[in-house]
Amino acid sequence: MQGGTAGQRGREAEALACRYLLQQGLRLLSQNWRCRRGELDLVMLDGDTVVFVEVRYRRHRAWGGAIESIDWRKRQRLVIAAQLFLQREQRWANNPCRFDVVALGHDQATQPPDWIRNAFDS
Repeated sequence: MQGGTAGQRGREAEALACRYLLQQGLRLLSQNWRCRRGELDLVMLDGDTVVFVEVRYRRHRAWGGAIESIDWRKRQRLVIAAQLFLQREQRWANNPCRFDVVALGHDQATQPPDWIRNAFDS
């Protein structure tokens, strides 16, 4: 993920995060789900729990960690997008839900992603 545009790096990070979570036993429901109020990078199923995954790539740790890059406004947009997803995908509406963050860095070749479950429960 060294070169390319920010968009290309973002897509690569999402693909890496998706592969990692699939290896951990999660099932992909949707990728890059968009609505007028926002976007969900990955929507996955962990057992019976619907997991809304925000993927963050940080080229330099000096710019702050991935979780710190998700401000209050971004969290609100994710929550609204998740609510709209559940309204449109009624079969998942009664399942438990959570928000996870998968953080990737420039050292991805040597370090596994940082998977933060229930990232907004603090």
